[in-house]
Amino acid sequence: MSGFSRLTGVVFEPTKTFEDIARRPTFLLPLALVVVFGLVFFAVFSYRVGWERTIRTKMEASSQTQQLSAEQREKQIEVGAKVASIGVYAGVILGTPAIDLAIAGVLLGLAAGMMSAPITFKQVFAVVCWSSVVTAISMTLAVVVMFLKNPDDFDLNNPLVSNLGAFLGPDAPSKFVHSLAASVDLFAFWVMLLMAAGLKAAGGKRFSFGSAVLAVVLPWGVFVLGRAGLAGVF
Repeated sequence: MSGFSRLTGVVFEPTKTFEDIARRPTFLLPLALVVVFGLVFFAVFSYRVGWERTIRTKMEASSQTQQLSAEQREKQIEVGAKVASIGVYAGVILGTPAIDLAIAGVLLGLAAGMMSAPITFKQVFAVVCWSSVVTAISMTLAVVVMFLKNPDDFDLNNPLVSNLGAFLGPDAPSKFVHSLAASVDLFAFWVMLLMAAGLKAAGGKRFSFGSAVLAVVLPWGVFVLGRAGLAGVF
């Protein structure tokens, strides 16, 4: 399959596509695509919404910043906006491949190390990169929403209202519960389902789809609980 065929196939024919990816694992195209879409998203966000507006809104909603003087708050907003406007681009360029490598390492450890699936790191990394194409779709939709909404109403943490956290809002019983709810996300589940399909295709007949799902869901569950615990404590 060509690169373009794989891009469309991941969405419409994942089983057939991941079988082809398992035979010839490549990752540069989807990795570059996600990075480019990430850079475009934050460039549009900086133009349409702006970091100063976003940081100001968060600081006004935080009880900890109410003790600061107006001058101190403005200084923090100015510094925060400058740091964020540069940091997000570095995060996209460096963080995207680093996160994909980390996820691939964890999945390989579970699937090959603990479940004895006959797969290689290159296959798993390719599966992770091609599955992440879904994030490019979500960022494209988020850009559309960004122009349809008033900039003051755009939520960077949940632009598509695709998880349960959006329905709790400030009425959530605790930050722990809100973090758990925010993790129940349609796009996150889509990505995990694709990763499981990719692992199954790479593992062949000796690796069941149920085992592939478990290899993906288990570390995700640990991550979600850990993040929610930190949110509750801090």
